[in-house]
Amino acid sequence: MSAAAHARVTAISVRDLHKRYGAVDAVNGLSFTLQTGEVLGFLGPNGAGKSTTMKMVAGYVPVSSGVIEVFGDDIQQHPLRSQRRMGYLPEGSPLYGEMTVAEFLGFVASVRGLSGARRQARLAEVVEQLELEIILHQRIETLSKGFKRRVGLAQAVLHDPDLLILDEPTDGLDPNQKFQVRQLIRAMGRSKAIIISTHLLEEVGAVCDRAMVVDRGRIVFDGTPEALRALAPDGRQMRMRMTAVDAERVKAVLAAAAPEIGVEVSADGGGVVTIRPPTDAALVNAISLVLCEAKVVPVDIATESGDLDAVFRQLTAPRAGAV
Repeated sequence: MSAAAHARVTAISVRDLHKRYGAVDAVNGLSFTLQTGEVLGFLGPNGAGKSTTMKMVAGYVPVSSGVIEVFGDDIQQHPLRSQRRMGYLPEGSPLYGEMTVAEFLGFVASVRGLSGARRQARLAEVVEQLELEIILHQRIETLSKGFKRRVGLAQAVLHDPDLLILDEPTDGLDPNQKFQVRQLIRAMGRSKAIIISTHLLEEVGAVCDRAMVVDRGRIVFDGTPEALRALAPDGRQMRMRMTAVDAERVKAVLAAAAPEIGVEVSADGGGVVTIRPPTDAALVNAISLVLCEAKVVPVDIATESGDLDAVFRQLTAPRAGAV
C-alpha cells in the first residue's frame, strides 16, 4: 500500500463550539480536531457535555454557535453528506423493538444504500464480528442490554464508515464481550477516525490513542493516555523488591539524597522500595547511585502507571465557588 494511502486526513474539525439550554452552557467553547487512524477517548463526569457534543458532531442536535466540519463539510450546511461518511451509536441504543435483528439490520442496510453482493458481504461480516448469529431471528425488544448494545454497534459500522461516533459502546457488555468489542474498535481505528465517549477509564488505555477530558463544557485535558496517567500523584513510579534489610539501607540512602534530586521513597516491612522521581533522568540516576553504593541486587524491578481515577478526580473535582 502506498504512503498516500496511509496519510492521515482531518475527519472532524470543531471550532469554538457552544450549546446553550436557557442560561446553562452545556458546551462552552470546545475546539479540537480528529484525524483518520486516531481513536479519541472522550471523558468527563455526568453533565460535562460529552453526549451533547457528540450529538452535535453527528448532526442530530443544532449548535448554538461555532463550527463543526466533517471531512471538510460544514455539518450544519451539508448534514446528509457528512452523515453518509459516519456511523453513530447514541446512548441507550434506540432500536425498533418489534423488529428481529435480521430485519433491523436489513432495514439499516437499505437506508444506507447497500445492495447486491456488497450488502450481503457487509451483513455477514458484521454479524460474525459481533457474534449476533444466535439472536438474528429474535425480536429486539426481547434482547438483553448487552445484545441490544451489540446490535446498536452493528448498525453503526454496517456501511463501513470513515468516521465512527460511539457513545458508551461497551455499556452493558460482559468482560468477554468488552474485550471483543475493544479489539474490533482497535482494528477499525487503524484506518478510521473514531471518537468514544466513556465512563470507563480502563477503556482509554485499552483502545484509545488520545484522551480528552471535559468538565463543565470545557476541555481540561487533551493528550495521550500515558500523559494523562503521568498527572497522577504516583503517575511515574518504580517498585524494587529486595530483602527487608537491603530495603532499609536503600531507603536511607535515597532519603538522604531526596532534597537534591526530588525523590520520594517509601519501604515496607516486606522489602519493597517505591521511588517516585519527577523525571526519568532522576529515576535512572537515583537507582544507579543507590544500588551501586549499597551493593544491592533487587529481586525484581517493576514500573507502575498512575491511577487514572485519581487523575480524573483531580481534573474534574468541584471547585470552590462553582455553581
